[in-house]
Amino acid sequence: MKYTLMFLFLICAIVTEAQDKGPAENVVITSEKGKMHVSVGEKGELRVNVPPKDVSKFKAAKTVRYSDFGARGDGKTDDINAIAATHAFANLHSLRVKADAGATYYIGGKYLTVIIRTDTDFGNAAFIIDDTEVQRRDASVFMVGSDLKPFKLETVASLKRNQKKIDASLPGPCLITVTNANVKQYIRFGLNQNNGSSQTDIFVVDKDGNVDMNAPIIWDFDKITEITALPIDEKPLKITGGNFTTIANKAESKYTYYSRNIAIKRSNVTVEGLKHYIKGEEDHGAPYGGFISIGDCSYVTVKNSVLTGHQTYSTIGTADKPVSMGTYDLSVNRALNVSFVNCSQTNDINDSKYWGILGSNFSKNLLYDNCTLSRFDAHQGVANATIRNSTLGHMGINAIGSGLLLVENSTIRGRTFINLRSDYGSTWQGEVVIRNSVFVPANGKPISAALIGGSNSGQHDFGYTSYMPEKITIENLRINDSQHPENYQGPVIFANFNPQMRDGSYKEKFPYVKTKEVNMKNVTTASGKALRVSDNDFMFKDVKITGQ
Repeated sequence: MKYTLMFLFLICAIVTEAQDKGPAENVVITSEKGKMHVSVGEKGELRVNVPPKDVSKFKAAKTVRYSDFGARGDGKTDDINAIAATHAFANLHSLRVKADAGATYYIGGKYLTVIIRTDTDFGNAAFIIDDTEVQRRDASVFMVGSDLKPFKLETVASLKRNQKKIDASLPGPCLITVTNANVKQYIRFGLNQNNGSSQTDIFVVDKDGNVDMNAPIIWDFDKITEITALPIDEKPLKITGGNFTTIANKAESKYTYYSRNIAIKRSNVTVEGLKHYIKGEEDHGAPYGGFISIGDCSYVTVKNSVLTGHQTYSTIGTADKPVSMGTYDLSVNRALNVSFVNCSQTNDINDSKYWGILGSNFSKNLLYDNCTLSRFDAHQGVANATIRNSTLGHMGINAIGSGLLLVENSTIRGRTFINLRSDYGSTWQGEVVIRNSVFVPANGKPISAALIGGSNSGQHDFGYTSYMPEKITIENLRINDSQHPENYQGPVIFANFNPQMRDGSYKEKFPYVKTKEVNMKNVTTASGKALRVSDNDFMFKDVKITGQ
């Protein structure tokens, strides 16, 4: 009887893309007698027929392969339809997906995002993603999604910083995203100046509304214009293997970001053993928003993976002056508890031809552990960040945010040990700890070494009070400053954050809250020169220095 019943399932193959603009195509799965086939319908939908005998076979095996749905894997035939059909069927029946050993799957520019909701093993297969001609540059190639749907919260009208509980009864642990469009923050200064972003926070609560205080609420919300709860998938999902090569776009060099990537929008995901390469970059091209793009989720780990830095291109910024465009292979936006473990990149981490590999916004609890990458970066704030057992290249550590910024057992080769981003006020409302590490200023180029870099004139409104780290602890730090300019007086803790602030006559319209205390122990220099406070003695005259 079961073989004579026909069932029709409609699965959305494009749930979301970079701007959440909605579906573009559907996958229609039928089970009718006859042959398995994958075709495109009159309205552009992907139509997949899986005969009952094949349904039974796949369910018994608990695994489907791309070749089962017609993928050639010859590196020439566009296999995107077969890949999308495979995952749609696997999602429907909760089956694993496995790429065919040794296959090379070519993916052209068609507007179709493959939705992954089950464990996937890309194995040693290769994937060629051709971006030279695409129908939608802002559509992901793969989207790791959830069956769980977000919903509005009607019971929460305001929030306070460090609030421990919200008034909500929930189906289980949820990721809460809250916005107040009436308040603008991160009002950017400089060549990419803008009018800021709506006040935003993201945090995890349990079914009773108790906030996970490891990633606390960081802003006061006097009013809330939107608040959503996204249930957290408690069952882990794993993606392993895969050798991906992007054939770079040839578009005009302007801020038209490409999102031809693997987007992770589901909590409790591990990506392991993935490799991403880039070929075909020329003297121009549009930037990329991250090949692994993690957003609106929590508890994501990328480990034992190899990425590639993108070539840097320039354009005209909002200040009508030339500016280098940020272009990323890793991105984290509105995400919590994201870890990069034992990750590296294919190109030289100290080659300034390539942009820093990571960009992030509105995130909490970011971790690099045993990584060799060109940059760690937090644009519009991170709450708590840890870099340990790692080596960072020419763009070093760039961050603004709050909580604890911990760097230990690491080698940093940037221009400063930590750069507090001046375009967002060089703010860190919390503590910085540097322990058991090595600083090679500018990768050994002649430069006056500074541990904490940044600038803030006190004349720009960033939408919040800007803070220097309240307390800085430096233990067992080696500064390799043997290469330095003439008249070098030795390294400093603080760069000259405001050269105009030389005496009490200077007035800040938006006061910059200075560091209160620096504790030092066993700081050594290759130059033999002692670590000083700053070239700007007045600005940092009230900082209490203890230890060495």
